[in-house]
Amino acid sequence: MRFFNKVTIRIIAAVLCMLMICGVVAIAAYSAGADSAVKKAETETTAEQTDSDNSSDASGVSKDETVYVMADSKGAAKKIIVSDWIKNSDKLASIKDKTNLQDIKNVKGEEKYTIDKDNLCVWDAQGKDIYYQGTGKDEIPVDLEVSYTLDGESISPDELKGKSGEVCIRFDYKNKKYEYVRINGVKTKIYVPFVMLTGMILDNEKFENVQVSSGKVINDGNHTIVAGFALPGVEDSLGLDTKKLDIPDYVEFKADVKDFELSTTLTVATNDAFSDIDFTDADKELDKLDEKLDKLTDATDQLINGSSQLYDGISTLLNKSGDLVSGVKALASGAEKLAGGARKLDSGAGTLKKGAGTLNSGAVTLKSGTEELENGIKQLSQGLGTLSSNSSTLNSGAKTVFTTLLSTADNSIAAAGIKAEKLTITNYSKVLSGVEESLTDEAVKKLATNKARETVSASVRAQEELVKTQVTDAVKKQVLEGVLQKAGLSMTAEQYEAACAAGQVSEEVQAQITAGVNAQMKTDSIIATIAQTTEQKIEELIDQNMKSDAVQSQIKEALEKAKAGKSAISELKKQLNDYNKFYQGVLSYTAGVDKAKAGAGKLVTGSSQLSSGTAKLAKGTKTLKSGTKELKKGTKTLRKGAKTLSGGLNDLLKGTGVLIEGVEKLDDGALKLNKGLKQYKEQGVDTIVDAVNGDVKSLVERLKAISKVSSRYKSYGGIAPDMDGKVDFIYKTDSIEK
Repeated sequence: MRFFNKVTIRIIAAVLCMLMICGVVAIAAYSAGADSAVKKAETETTAEQTDSDNSSDASGVSKDETVYVMADSKGAAKKIIVSDWIKNSDKLASIKDKTNLQDIKNVKGEEKYTIDKDNLCVWDAQGKDIYYQGTGKDEIPVDLEVSYTLDGESISPDELKGKSGEVCIRFDYKNKKYEYVRINGVKTKIYVPFVMLTGMILDNEKFENVQVSSGKVINDGNHTIVAGFALPGVEDSLGLDTKKLDIPDYVEFKADVKDFELSTTLTVATNDAFSDIDFTDADKELDKLDEKLDKLTDATDQLINGSSQLYDGISTLLNKSGDLVSGVKALASGAEKLAGGARKLDSGAGTLKKGAGTLNSGAVTLKSGTEELENGIKQLSQGLGTLSSNSSTLNSGAKTVFTTLLSTADNSIAAAGIKAEKLTITNYSKVLSGVEESLTDEAVKKLATNKARETVSASVRAQEELVKTQVTDAVKKQVLEGVLQKAGLSMTAEQYEAACAAGQVSEEVQAQITAGVNAQMKTDSIIATIAQTTEQKIEELIDQNMKSDAVQSQIKEALEKAKAGKSAISELKKQLNDYNKFYQGVLSYTAGVDKAKAGAGKLVTGSSQLSSGTAKLAKGTKTLKSGTKELKKGTKTLRKGAKTLSGGLNDLLKGTGVLIEGVEKLDDGALKLNKGLKQYKEQGVDTIVDAVNGDVKSLVERLKAISKVSSRYKSYGGIAPDMDGKVDFIYKTDSIEK
């Protein structure tokens, strides 16, 4: 494979990986299911609002959309829940929105909407952000298909439960969202570039030797966190040979499994990272590169020509050296011929001077290239710095989700009438275990009985005056009969009342009897008796009600609910443990990013040293160029001294052996220089020129098209024509449990 192609493909691969990481950072905190994520969106705090009388279709308004795809264990969608957040940056009084969702409801406020003549939703925003939720019925842009094999044989999720062996789980992503775009006059299919990130948490007691086709495996000793990524359709959109760059469109997990079970898996899909790529100056930079490569090609050709002439001249000198040995004496008479040779040497020196100038130009071009390389490495370091700066935001976001889950759990426990310490990240396991242990049948029965007695007592106490009246009447009857006995009237209260009614008792006697009864009813003993008897009757009524079938049924029902609550507490603790493992994984990931940033800093230092070295090289070639000028002057002096050389031929004869040996070495060196320069041009310069005129320009055009197609896909549920927006998809599969 050609040198420049290798470099190009590595750069592309690095860019795609960076895009994938940046696109996922904002949504990686989701782990507890779509319902929890929706609740989180419903409880987020809005920015401080200000009054506004303005109204606009979309200016200053954007929409963030999250689509939750609830899928079965094979990846088939069962339900689609969509959460939309309309950001009212300009504090508008009303907002026009387009949506095709059903069952729309405002999940964070009382704002209402109406439908206008254009079938748009007009929200009465009153300067606030709008949060609403609905269900989607349209086709999702990327289908998810999950397949399973056991020891190489296909198997269904239900059949896989409890099995052991080598298990392979494959996630295939089918991208159905694309546009046709003309690239260099050719109609080309360009897919919306979704980055798919699939993750799961595995129990190390059941899963060993975990592998992922494209992604990362993290083991904390008790659990294995595994995540893989794919970019379905991107390879076709780029039009690259798979031998040069194989971009995955599926993720495959393999492991040795014992007694198979699998909790839910999560897949995040986003195209937001590709939409933000700026190719504004890409063509200009390629034009600059073409110009520099043209100069490098010309300089290399001139250098090769100069080295060829140098080699020809030295070869000629070597061939004539034999004649020099045998005819030194005759050389004296050919001094004029030597002068002619001096003239040729003078011409060769001129050629060498020109070649040195070309070499200097090439060195300057190389210096410029290393400076660009240094700038590129600095930009990489800055990019890692930006990613590292987002680590705290990612950690904070994951922690916010955790605290929201804990707060929801606190509310649920309080609603069940259970008193418990406020849950935190560090104490939730201990607190929930304590609550679970406290829900014994005996404790719950006692709690339910006390609760029922409080209710019954309140009901009976509400009738206390009626009971007291009845008791007072009974006591008064007894007092009346006692007064009658003392008055010598042996009759019951009923008989006395009947006699009075019949006119058998005089009014005077009736007055005396009534006065006696009233006097006794006001005594402390009678008043105490009435109070004591009333309380006794109330307690008897409470006991009777407590023994009733209705109350006993309520106590029994409370016991059943307590058992269910105990199971719910256990499940809640398991879900919080699962999220805690994910949360710890996020912390490990951000720590790794910070280490990568430190490594990039060292790379910046190395590139600076390389740039400094090429600068010295350019300075040295400049010195060489200056030296060839002096050489040219020397050859002129040589021509003038050619006649003088004739007088020293006898001395030259003694040193001809050494001269021939030196010329032979010079000839060999000139040949190697000429071959090396030709090889440098063929394998280096020509290869770079071919690559720039071919793969890179076409690839940049395709990347531009991918970015434009991505930026145009803003919403699944619908969006107003002038409104900006972005959308993320979260797929949650059913668990596979025995």
